[in-house]
Amino acid sequence: MEQNERKNYWEAIYQTKALKEVGWYQAIPVNALEYLKAYSVPHSAHIIDVGGGDSLLVDNLLELGYSSVTVLDIAAGAIERAKLRLGDKANQVNWLVSDVVEFQAEGVYDFWYDRAAFHFLHDEAAISAYVRRAFQALKPGGLMVVGTFSEDGPSRCSGLPVKQYSAASLRAVMATCFTMLRCSISDHYTPSGHRQEYVYGVFRCLEHV
Repeated sequence: MEQNERKNYWEAIYQTKALKEVGWYQAIPVNALEYLKAYSVPHSAHIIDVGGGDSLLVDNLLELGYSSVTVLDIAAGAIERAKLRLGDKANQVNWLVSDVVEFQAEGVYDFWYDRAAFHFLHDEAAISAYVRRAFQALKPGGLMVVGTFSEDGPSRCSGLPVKQYSAASLRAVMATCFTMLRCSISDHYTPSGHRQEYVYGVFRCLEHV
């Protein structure tokens, strides 16, 4: 799927699906919050939620006192929905509309989080572009957490095919720019009750050459 097709597809999703109707909905983004705590990410850290859409992670980050939060999504409609929900608090967030494979970071981040975008990339060029964009956006030693569908997870999401990963294949695809610190399996239950198995990789950004 080309960039314009991806954008149009996701804009349509956010025009037709309510927050609690999408399969990735989480009332509490447990995994993200656990990783922030486990790695003692300070409240001053520059955090980017990739493919964040109108998820509730940004609400939780602001509530916890994180002061430099960026939400990136390909769909402008998703961003507008999140802004509307947050009201005046939306002014505390940096909102970016971009396809992640075309993303040009405006600054350097300490923590990159993605449980929404990576598994929709299939061809090697797009996957390599993602890895490069994340590497360029993170400071050396910064953390990247990627949650993607495992080999026992679904093969499709929101009507689109997804790429599944094991711990080994996820490590391998990131190895040019990142060192894997840990990997774990986590179950997510959709609003309709279906179980989806994710593999979460935590990576440390290598030195920029």
